[in-house]
Amino acid sequence: MSPSPESSLLIGCAAGFSGDRTDAAGPVVDTLIARLAGGPAGQRAFLIFETLAERTLALAQLRRRADPEAGYEPLLDAMLRPVLARCLAHGIRIVSNFGAANPRAAARHIARLARELGAPSPRIAVVEGDDLSGNEHRPLLREQLGAAMDGMRVVSANAYIGAEPIAAALDAGAQIVVCGRVADPSLTVGPAMSHFGWHADDWERLGRATMAGHLLECGAQVCGGYFADPGYKDVPGLDAIGFPIAEIDADGGCTLGKAEGSGGFVSEATVKEQLLYEVHDPAAYLTPDVVADIGEAEVRAAGADRVALSGVRGHARPAQYKVNVCYEGGWLAEGEISYAGARAEARARLAADILRSRLAGLALRVDLIGALSILADDGGRALAATPAGEARDVRLRVAAVHDERAQAERLTREVMALYTCGPAGGGGVRTALTPRLNTRSCLLPREQVPVRFEMLEVQS
Repeated sequence: MSPSPESSLLIGCAAGFSGDRTDAAGPVVDTLIARLAGGPAGQRAFLIFETLAERTLALAQLRRRADPEAGYEPLLDAMLRPVLARCLAHGIRIVSNFGAANPRAAARHIARLARELGAPSPRIAVVEGDDLSGNEHRPLLREQLGAAMDGMRVVSANAYIGAEPIAAALDAGAQIVVCGRVADPSLTVGPAMSHFGWHADDWERLGRATMAGHLLECGAQVCGGYFADPGYKDVPGLDAIGFPIAEIDADGGCTLGKAEGSGGFVSEATVKEQLLYEVHDPAAYLTPDVVADIGEAEVRAAGADRVALSGVRGHARPAQYKVNVCYEGGWLAEGEISYAGARAEARARLAADILRSRLAGLALRVDLIGALSILADDGGRALAATPAGEARDVRLRVAAVHDERAQAERLTREVMALYTCGPAGGGGVRTALTPRLNTRSCLLPREQVPVRFEMLEVQS
């Protein structure tokens, strides 16, 4: 399809992370349907779900180990069931990374869901190539990580691939594209490439679409969610906050809005905050599709809950993919106990001193929730340097990490023992022992990470 100002593209986001609200998609789809009905000929709409974070894939791989048909977004059914039939009926195509560690199983689940809903069988494409967890990929990873690979019990290894296989799948007629680890903005760039017919080296347009995707990728964050701060940055209707919708033109420019009738708002301030979110260098935001440059970007109001972004530039994409390797990192032990009333903080500090003495060999993280926690530190320097206060409602949290489970369990037993071994008045003990995941990152040449898509064969 040739680029045309009359054939603008609508992209709504219905999830910003794994575990996001499952009722978000409905108002977005309602708004997309209404805008398609009143929009120009040739306008198309997409619904994207962004459900991955840096360690989500490792947790998904662990679920897949336990069940070969698991390993995709656990809330996929709850997110998609309310809107799938309507999306298919109105030509709204769906692109997501909710495939996680098992995109094929996710695609099969969606096909079953369509049958249950009595909807026509959708054409579902699975994007692959990001998963480098297999033993056959270890030599490639070792070339980059060196001796750090020795003894490493790899749980997951995934490359952040880009938009090209998504665009190719859409060009081939896919109504739904299921990905694993693709870069978050690529969920938007892929539909734009397909819709407007952009080439993979159209850096300016790709840069603009990338920043449109960056505004969408965190869901309600750009609609006031993470922005809200009562009395300073008030946001109405947070209990029913809307999710964002971008309108992208043939040159990649975008206007951002939100689902109609929803809470929150879209303003120049919310867009600027999200625009700068997780951007290390505004002139060189690295993605697998393009190096986006917002050094001269402009954000301006374009109506009620509508903000236009312009001035974004793009430069040639990196020659390498970023790869995250997650591996087993021992055990995290945690224990909590509460102290209240007179001298509560002093008793909590005494309890921490007791644990330090009895847990020799474990490096403890100590937090006094209600007195000193968020601004504390793993080394305990902040706690030691802060004089004891008069807090009357303190929850002591102590944590430690160890390679051996038995050593980590010492902490959970000692926190439990504080009930009667003192100090006075402790209660509400909770403990947990959790396998820990560590992460290392590296870069791999693009040619060593072959990406592809495949249409799911669905039995009718």
